[in-house]
Amino acid sequence: MSIRLRKLLYVLSRVLWLAFFVQVTAGSFVDLPYNYWLGWLPVLGAIALDVLRRRGAASRIRAEARPPVEVEPPVTGRWSALNSPADKVPSHGTHSLGQTYAIDITAEPEGGPSRPAPVWFWPVARHGRAYPAFGAPLHAVADATVVHAEDGQRDHLSRSSLAGVLYFWLIEGVGRAIGGTRRIVGNHIVLDVGDGVFAVYAHVQQGSLAVRAGDTVVAGQRLGNCGNSGNSTEPHVHFQLMDGPDLNTAKGVPFRWRGIGVPANREVFTAEQASGGKLIQSQT
Repeated sequence: MSIRLRKLLYVLSRVLWLAFFVQVTAGSFVDLPYNYWLGWLPVLGAIALDVLRRRGAASRIRAEARPPVEVEPPVTGRWSALNSPADKVPSHGTHSLGQTYAIDITAEPEGGPSRPAPVWFWPVARHGRAYPAFGAPLHAVADATVVHAEDGQRDHLSRSSLAGVLYFWLIEGVGRAIGGTRRIVGNHIVLDVGDGVFAVYAHVQQGSLAVRAGDTVVAGQRLGNCGNSGNSTEPHVHFQLMDGPDLNTAKGVPFRWRGIGVPANREVFTAEQASGGKLIQSQT
């Protein structure tokens, strides 16, 4: 499946979802001139297109398997991993948006403060400042060129209570999916790290960017800060490598962090300041 076809399927899927919600809204005010059940056709079409795209991505991943690319870690200090490709692939349950080998990490500083645990009822939500990851600096994983950088979206409250999670999955998640990729990943940075590999940092803190598109950076250079924008339940760093700059058409690339490897779920690790910017294609 060509990049152009993948892009077309993505656009068609969004149009169908939008058409469905437009008619649902219109149907609340006027009688639509067709049977109620016909109104579900756009949803069925959008789901079919999404399944086709995901199967195509999975096939490409299997057919074009490549060794991990070794880069520096995107953070410094003590962190733990969630949704790690060390435990399952695709790590986030989908190949879409280049997420096959993506990883989420949260700050776990040695001397505190500790990361608030999820709760059933209270508090319903917390401000990002309650989490040690919020505002933590993000660093370039290699000598690179900034392809995309944006930080205009707001950082929202956490979604770590039962009510927050339900809102996240049933209301906010649907709205962000309709809004497109930018609303899902939130503020984000894309780096061209060379050899056809691109690094993505998602959920960046609003107003924290230290770079802009076109800048060249060196390994370890600060790019911005960790935030809680986009499809995120709490402040964390979402990091991934992929084979193109467009999240809607690229496929995931496996990675290793120099000196760390790939931390498994709940594994605590300490990342040191980057010491070199050379990209290494692993042979294993």
